[in-house]
Amino acid sequence: MLEPVDMIFFGAHPDDIELSCGATIAKAVKDGLRVGIIELTRGELGTRGTPKIRRREALKAAGILGARFREQLDFGDGGIRTGRDEEMQIVAAVRRCKPKVVFTMWPDDRHPDHIRTGQIVAQASFLSGLRALETDLPAHRPQVTIYYPQNYLVTPSFVVDVTKTWKTKMRAIAAFKSQFHNPKSKEPPTFIADKKFLEMIEARGRHFGALIGVEYGEAFMTKQPPKVDDIIAAYEGREP
Repeated sequence: MLEPVDMIFFGAHPDDIELSCGATIAKAVKDGLRVGIIELTRGELGTRGTPKIRRREALKAAGILGARFREQLDFGDGGIRTGRDEEMQIVAAVRRCKPKVVFTMWPDDRHPDHIRTGQIVAQASFLSGLRALETDLPAHRPQVTIYYPQNYLVTPSFVVDVTKTWKTKMRAIAAFKSQFHNPKSKEPPTFIADKKFLEMIEARGRHFGALIGVEYGEAFMTKQPPKVDDIIAAYEGREP
């Protein structure tokens, strides 16, 4: 059930968020912040598993990460609808949860659902702050919409040090047993079920970590640069 949180992470399908943001969620929770997760589809067009199985896996993963809630909307896998009704469902979620920060997918990705997710969430987060747009909930606008990459590498606006929560992220990913590498599985082979896919996730985490001089990192993009109060501290322990 939706409740007030500090951050909401939006994704297109079950497991999108874990792959790109799982360690950041775990870190935020560890730091005492309240986090919610919302995905826009049930993942019904996935090659492996079923919506019921994926929902069960998603809830388990959310528990591992420490999210306050995980809601699943039904905008249509493989063709996410971005009409007014869908937009207003996201507005309602943002107004009810009152997050300071909204995370969503970078709106230029390999999967059309990822593109549409990034677009509709950013637009709805803005509309949520319009007082003249009347609903049964008061207007609320988050401080910022932050984007995360999925398939394509994009130059990050900032990288979060997630070294201490990387193992938690990987446990959350492993909760999606129907989707990722399992040598005993009889499901059809897919790109993400290949062992090399999880090795790529590991390598990407190490790559982003190396950019900021730590073991593991997760990258994010914003349309506006983040505020830096202490330039020296921001680059402490780094070399040009």
